[in-house]
Amino acid sequence: MLRSSTEELTPGNTTDSGRSSVLSPLDHRGGQSGPVPLGRGSTSAGLLTRVYKLMASFFDSGQVIHSFRGGRTSSSVPPSSGSSFCGTPRLMGGTPRLGRTPGLAGALGIHPAWTPQTEPSVTTSCSSVTSTTAASVIVAVVEGRGLARGEIGMASINLKCPELVLYQFADTGTYAKVITKLHILVPLEILMPDTASEKGKGTKLYSLITENFQSVAFTPIQRKYFNERKGLEYIQQLSAPEYSTVIMEVQAKYYCLAAAAALLKYFEFIQNSIYAPKSLKVSFKGSEHTAMIDSASATNLELVVNNRDHRSEHTLLGVLNYTKTPGGGRRLRSNILEPLLDVDTINIRLDTIQELLQDEELFFGLKNAIGHFLDIDQLLSVLVQIPKQETVQVAESKITHVIQLKHTLELVPPLRMVLKNCNTALLKAYSSSLEDNRFDMILEQIKSVINDDTSYMKGSLNMRTQKCYAVRPNINEFLDIARRAYTEIVDDIAGLVDQVGEKYGLPIRTSFSTARGFFIQMKLEGVALPDGELPADFIKVTKHKNNYSFTTADLMKMNDRCDEALREIFHMSYVVVCQLLNTVHEHIHCLYKLSDAVSMLDMLLSLANACTISDYVRPEFTDTLAIKQGRHPILERIVGQQPVSNNSYISEGSNFVIITGPNMSGKSTYLKQVALCQIMAQIGSFVPAEYASFRIADQIFTRIGVDDDFETNSSTFMVEMKEVSYLIHNVSDRSLIIIDELGRGTSAEEGVGICHSVCEFLLSLRAFTLFATHFLELCELETLYPNVENQHMEVQHTRTGDTGTERVIYTFLLSRGSSEERNYGLRAAEMTALPSTIIQEAKAISSKVSQQLLAKHHSDPETQRQRAVYHLATRLLQTARNSRLDPDSLRIYLKGLKRHYEAELQVIGEPVSMETEEE
Repeated sequence: MLRSSTEELTPGNTTDSGRSSVLSPLDHRGGQSGPVPLGRGSTSAGLLTRVYKLMASFFDSGQVIHSFRGGRTSSSVPPSSGSSFCGTPRLMGGTPRLGRTPGLAGALGIHPAWTPQTEPSVTTSCSSVTSTTAASVIVAVVEGRGLARGEIGMASINLKCPELVLYQFADTGTYAKVITKLHILVPLEILMPDTASEKGKGTKLYSLITENFQSVAFTPIQRKYFNERKGLEYIQQLSAPEYSTVIMEVQAKYYCLAAAAALLKYFEFIQNSIYAPKSLKVSFKGSEHTAMIDSASATNLELVVNNRDHRSEHTLLGVLNYTKTPGGGRRLRSNILEPLLDVDTINIRLDTIQELLQDEELFFGLKNAIGHFLDIDQLLSVLVQIPKQETVQVAESKITHVIQLKHTLELVPPLRMVLKNCNTALLKAYSSSLEDNRFDMILEQIKSVINDDTSYMKGSLNMRTQKCYAVRPNINEFLDIARRAYTEIVDDIAGLVDQVGEKYGLPIRTSFSTARGFFIQMKLEGVALPDGELPADFIKVTKHKNNYSFTTADLMKMNDRCDEALREIFHMSYVVVCQLLNTVHEHIHCLYKLSDAVSMLDMLLSLANACTISDYVRPEFTDTLAIKQGRHPILERIVGQQPVSNNSYISEGSNFVIITGPNMSGKSTYLKQVALCQIMAQIGSFVPAEYASFRIADQIFTRIGVDDDFETNSSTFMVEMKEVSYLIHNVSDRSLIIIDELGRGTSAEEGVGICHSVCEFLLSLRAFTLFATHFLELCELETLYPNVENQHMEVQHTRTGDTGTERVIYTFLLSRGSSEERNYGLRAAEMTALPSTIIQEAKAISSKVSQQLLAKHHSDPETQRQRAVYHLATRLLQTARNSRLDPDSLRIYLKGLKRHYEAELQVIGEPVSMETEEE
């Protein structure tokens, strides 16, 4: 009878002014999951089964229930004073007491009941990516003074991940490394010594940070808290045993230790909580292990954010992101912004991806095992923090965290089985790390207290029931009594609603919402109300479409009793859970290993998945950039088919490529394609090409776009000059430089002059440079420098049969030599609505100017001879370094080089005097 008289409340059926679908921070994704009975055979298990049957009738399983709705609490625990990092944690032993003050809710607005959540099965949209990378990092920055100016110390901690990361490096006067690092971290708040930000006396570093991060909160901290001795003490006290070796690495890094001291003290203050001793992952990262991509280049290349639509998935991250866990998504984003420099590490990743692609069973088995993991980093973060005041919300969330910990540890054996027969070094390493017996030890201890059938479930109603019956029966007698009381109250509510329906002869049903608790609903269809009104006993009446929702005084009293019973259940469960956490806490650091394994495997699976969707090839690493039939990875995703592919070749002998061609011919797309393929290769991904070889780039620079910058009051030309200045001050011989138009924001004469001088500076380096320009005068550099090569984007001209009008067809193909096109800007203007008279006059004036400015300059024979010798020498060096040919093939290749060299000499009329001995 109960089932027939109740109806689930769905979002579309809401009558409580739309409030019943309010989402809780505990579970922002509803879900449908059938009830799972816990602990069969016991008294509590029987009660649980009855409650599940009753509640399944009442609630929509996607509805959200707040377990605490006001009510009584006992006196709060006073906050500890001073720095209590090494004090005995109250949370782990004794009987905790609940107070009103939110223990974790600080000025940052961090909700105390944050819990790890699973992501959608396939995360490809940028919106889902940004949700996992929302600002949650606090960074402390300090700079040396006096002779140590330019030495930078940084420390960062993610509020969702218990990892303290330390950085120390020497930076230039432009502070490029600091700014780039901060852009990658996406900080929520930046801390600096108050002496760096004194009014009117702010340091250059302070000015640059506040200028580049205007939307980020900046907090000055007293200089005395930047204490390297205190920082070392904190790290010694907090570092988990597995990461204690970092102490040897940083004990002489005074600036990063000082930043760590200020950061941890501030964290204690703002979060009103501390980290448990020996619980934190501490790592040190220098600036020499990853390639540097400045924020402007990351924006130009659309690495993680699309420039037109920030929610679009048309970015490099969107193309490669098939991760199933939040940790995998964060790791992929971090790798794209900071590609690797170590070839061995990259090749280990490539070996793993190759095995995943070749072993279908391993690929799908691993994908299925990884997909069930929650956010382990966030779970670890809440497990190792000790709130200074335990609140009602903290109590409920701790029970949730133990359930999630049990769920996570139960996923380790299946993952272990999948990796059992793998072959590559990386998979074997992760397989052996999962053999740690601490995983099984913690799980056994949890199961001694928590019901075997208790598991993490989507939908807050399901999770509330799991939390109510999480603790095994007979552990706490008062808890068992509270559960019985709760079940009886739910029975009484069902009976009360039945009695009311029979009394008034109305087809009413019981519903539930977060805002109102239990209430009554009735559809008006076919119902005749006495005197056209509801009975006077029905109060708080609301009407929505054809539905009435209301309650009664008796039902409201029962709701209060139900809430009180829930509070008692959670409070007593919390006491048991705290004792459990106290026993498992010393072993919980093995989850750091698990987090690292899951995030890395998830990222590599994502990269392998991208290969199955598009035709990618494994890259090689040499001293040459050579790509056969390369494609733009983002463009390929947008058009849904393979775009026009192009070859690329840059070596030490021809490391400066000038690209010309008409507007819209594909120059910018090609430049970005090369840079994106370089980044993909250096993160360990396959690339969209038939063959690909890369030289490791320690920095990637781009100069793209001609926009004004209103924030810094800079014109188009000034923005160009700032970006080129940054490039010139930071470029190295191992850099990859992409320049798309330079000097277009000023007069033609000055533009050519700037371009020419910048090109000559870059030509003195061994950096690989791709330079697209409309200044055809720059093509003459090929006659002056042997390492310059001209290339152009081809176009075809056709005439229509009717009018004889000339049309331009863009082939988007790259060819050797400079562009022979002239006045292609005017052709582009003809495609618009400009009057023909203006176009014709422009052509006439342009023709006269071209005759004066574009005189051909041919190089003398001696220059051409030197060029031929230079090319031969560089190719011989390249062969000696990278050749894998057998002796016969190598002999044939060298004979070809000889013939090519002789042909070049014959063109300029030089006698051929090159002699070789035949073997």
